[in-house]
Amino acid sequence: VVATPADAPGFATIILGMARGIGLPKTVLADTGFASGPAVAALEARGIEPLVAIGRTQPHRAYDFRPPPQPKAPRRVHEPWRLAMQAKLQTPDAKALYARRKHTVEPVFGSIKAALGFTRFHLRGLAQVA
Repeated sequence: VVATPADAPGFATIILGMARGIGLPKTVLADTGFASGPAVAALEARGIEPLVAIGRTQPHRAYDFRPPPQPKAPRRVHEPWRLAMQAKLQTPDAKALYARRKHTVEPVFGSIKAALGFTRFHLRGLAQVA
């Protein structure tokens, strides 16, 4: 089962559903699209440490050779769980764990989208897509 940012609150349900099959993870890494207070609270209640990005971590990718975009004002963060998550992500342990996403999941999506030009299905239904 793959969660998408559209079901951000549901992503905790998917993670917690793993208890019956393979067991629960100790830590969950997720990008900004999954930032949801209820999901973070549900995972923490079960003893799972969520590390969810709150906004962009860098304004310009180091390997992007285009001129950098005009700087934007930083997004104001008010919610207590977001402030706590930002503080948690600044710790050396959390930085090391979150950096692993770059080496495991993200390159696959980048290859599929950039090299293959595959960004969406143009058919409806699994049978037609297959």
